[in-house]
Amino acid sequence: MAMEVATPAPAPIPSERNIVLAPATTTTTATVETHKKNRIQVSNTKKPLFFYVNLAKRYIQQHNEVELSALGMAITTVVTISEILKNNGLATEKKVLTSTVGMKDETKGRMVQKAKIEIVLGKSDKFDSLVPPVTNGKTPEEEASAETEASVEAQEEVGAATEV
Repeated sequence: MAMEVATPAPAPIPSERNIVLAPATTTTTATVETHKKNRIQVSNTKKPLFFYVNLAKRYIQQHNEVELSALGMAITTVVTISEILKNNGLATEKKVLTSTVGMKDETKGRMVQKAKIEIVLGKSDKFDSLVPPVTNGKTPEEEASAETEASVEAQEEVGAATEV
């Protein structure tokens, strides 16, 4: 069984076997640069799941697509993020790439094979009607929430000043 061998740019990887599950498009230099700007490398230990879901929404909003990438045990997290975005009508699946990456084991110092996945999601037709536009880095809901919190704090300060 023949496998395609590729070496991605982000890190020096000795060998990588790829299985493409979606039609590949021709890659230009501009496309490669776009992928670097909208790539999220997911870890299942560093941040909570919905941090990545919200970050992916933001990337889709800014770049019209997002590339989710993970190694080993974090693969399930990437698949979950992808499914959440697709099931909520926010994204469509463009490409799924699975591969095996040779890495050096930190404890034993020998080469081990790690599974890798890359999922590219595009902006759905309904995205703009489902996700409010971002203003000053905050959604309208976040701004309204901040204003409400500020007014509650101001009322509490006034109440505390009258009690003294």
